[in-house]
Amino acid sequence: MNDTPKYSLVIPIYNEEENIAELYRRISAVMDRMDGPVELILINDGSRDRSLELLRKLHEQDSRISYLSFARNFGHQIAVTAGLNFSTGQVVVIMDGDLQDPPELIIDMVEQWRQGYQVVYAQRTQRRQEGWFKRLPAYMYYRILRNLADVDIPIDTGDFCLMDRCVVDVLNAMPERNRYIRGLRAWIGFKQTAVKFERDPRFAGDVKYTFSKSFALAMNGLVSFSKVPLQLSIYLGLFSAFVSVLMAFLVLYWRLFSAGSALTGLTIVIMAVFFLGAVQLVSIGILGQYVGRIYEEVKGRPLYTLAEVAGFGDRCRSPK
Repeated sequence: MNDTPKYSLVIPIYNEEENIAELYRRISAVMDRMDGPVELILINDGSRDRSLELLRKLHEQDSRISYLSFARNFGHQIAVTAGLNFSTGQVVVIMDGDLQDPPELIIDMVEQWRQGYQVVYAQRTQRRQEGWFKRLPAYMYYRILRNLADVDIPIDTGDFCLMDRCVVDVLNAMPERNRYIRGLRAWIGFKQTAVKFERDPRFAGDVKYTFSKSFALAMNGLVSFSKVPLQLSIYLGLFSAFVSVLMAFLVLYWRLFSAGSALTGLTIVIMAVFFLGAVQLVSIGILGQYVGRIYEEVKGRPLYTLAEVAGFGDRCRSPK
């Protein structure tokens, strides 16, 4: 690629062999409509299917395509981070490879960027063919996070967004190991706006974000951008102290006025032990989440390791 790209498209890939051909067809049509040179950066996040083989073929047939291949699966957020590290465009677009995020929306995002916005994020108005079991927890989580977070994180948004180079440079300079891209994007600031869209179902294949992965990402976002869980330990402690005092008065009352009550002696002791034990375990678990993040940060390991890199010329660099 001789020309410095004006636009960089970053797409993580994990076991998406059934989607890659259609993804390329649609994203290529969008790239052809752009008003400057475009680079497409595909990140193979330790796929176990033929995804890497297909990425190699796309790179051979289209010089605009570059790819990274991790030595193992490091996760979606780290794959996005790697793509941002290697991007050089004045405008960088992040999207998923399952085609739930429509590539055609990039044109609308670029138009908003031309109007002076440094961050343009896609905001979902509807999730097509998703059941209430998935929609309801997502609806509740985004609103809880917005109320508890230290920064204003837009609701019903994912990683699908456009960012100006000034925003990407700040994002790349952030040292966090436990990365929550949409939260970091909001924390950075700059002029931001939304482009609304209806999210499509997956084009093919199985959902890669299982319930456990989604829950882990949700916990990461909450712990990374809110101190309220730590304060919850204080509230639980105060509440347990209040209940203990109340129970002491109740036991005294029962001893004086209701000697035959069943809720005296061993029964009340067992209730108190279980209640206080639960409060302590919850508090220790909350503290563990924060201490675990400190532990990850101080180790200072690279965010990812690369097994294969192609299409970047002399731009190959070591991960942070």
